[in-house]
Amino acid sequence: MKTDALIDMLARGAGAAPRAVALRRLAPAAVAGLMASSLLAVGIYGPLPSWMFATSAPWIKLVYSGLLVAAALWLAARAALPVVRMTGPWRAVGIVVLAMLFVGGAVMFFGIVPGQRMESLMGQTWRQCPWNVLVLSLPALALILWAMRGLAPTRPCLAGFASGLLAGALGAFGYSLSCPEASPAFIAAWYSLGVVLTGAVGAAFGPRLLRW
Repeated sequence: MKTDALIDMLARGAGAAPRAVALRRLAPAAVAGLMASSLLAVGIYGPLPSWMFATSAPWIKLVYSGLLVAAALWLAARAALPVVRMTGPWRAVGIVVLAMLFVGGAVMFFGIVPGQRMESLMGQTWRQCPWNVLVLSLPALALILWAMRGLAPTRPCLAGFASGLLAGALGAFGYSLSCPEASPAFIAAWYSLGVVLTGAVGAAFGPRLLRW
């Protein structure tokens, strides 16, 4: 019998997976990753001026990335265990992203004159933003993958992608403390792209690092 088939058979007969164990292991790694991404963002790019926190701009970024962290943590905790249904966490991640895309699109098309819509979407830093999010996510990704190795993921590519999404959301949260962009459309497009890129990196490393 092939090793993968044996693992799958044993997992299917293992009974209910201890989901709280996964959260207890992943949550400290996520907290440490959040601290790392925040300190790196402020150290590399500098903090936002204090007056910006009197506007909605940084709070939109922080709320979006914070909700995405919560949904992606749920997803990663499920992906870390064998034969667990993923419908709920996938739906949560999708709702958070689609809600931000809806807000960004509504503001761009109904709150901004046509001549300024492209500027609202691109901002001044659209070329750098996704890559900045990715770079700030790498310490969190390393910590989360290390935590994931101590659990029982039977789908390493999926577990790596979920780890990357969580790390990307943490990196986006940290970048929110430094990013000067204020447009919801910019946040919906380029922050989300940075998170997906980090997810792709996690998926690439998952089969190498998370296989039993």
